[in-house]
Parts: sequence; structure tokens; C-alpha cells
Amino acid sequence: MIPGGGQPNMQQLLQQAQKMQQDLQKAQEELAQTEVEGQAGGGLVQATVTGAGELRGLRIAPEAVDPEDTETLADLVVAAVQAANENARNLQQQKLGPLAQGLGGGGFPGLPF
Repeated sequence: MIPGGGQPNMQQLLQQAQKMQQDLQKAQEELAQTEVEGQAGGGLVQATVTGAGELRGLRIAPEAVDPEDTETLADLVVAAVQAANENARNLQQQKLGPLAQGLGGGGFPGLPF
């Protein structure tokens, strides 16, 4: 119900919903193509993920590789991937957050907001 007792214009509501769906699809496509990085160990390990959270690359500096201490290297890899994923979540919030607000703020299933 619209304030003042009027009925909502269904055609207008459908057009708004369609535009929001198009905007959401465009934002998701942009996220899938945008790459963000995370690093650990002062840049010894760098992970690259898409804005959608897909791991695309992992760079390990030679000085990070110690055959006697593979646990530290594994920890650096995990930390770099986690940092990259956090950057991807922030990018998702920036791109999709306003669209979620337009849909009543309920967020999207499967996304962290």
C-alpha cells in the first residue's frame, strides 16, 4: 500500500524490479572479471582472487621457500588467500550492497551481507 491510500503502479514496480535485476547481473559480471590481491609475510606470498572469490593466482617469492620449514610457507599461503578473499568480500559489499538495500536490505542468499 502506498501512503495516502493509493494502489501501487504494478507496471512501474515491474520496471523497477527488472532494472534492479539488470543492475545486479551487471555488478556480478563486473565482480567476476575484477581481480583483487591479498598478501602475507610483507609481500612474500601474494594471492589473486576475483571479486567473486575465485582464486586466480598465487605468487611465492623464492626467499619464502625453506625446505626445512614448509609449515611457515603454508601459513603464509593461507593468510594471503584469506586476505584476498576479505578484499573480494569488501568489493562485493561495495558493488552489491546498494542493490541489496534497494531490495529491502535483506541481502542475497550465499553472499556475506
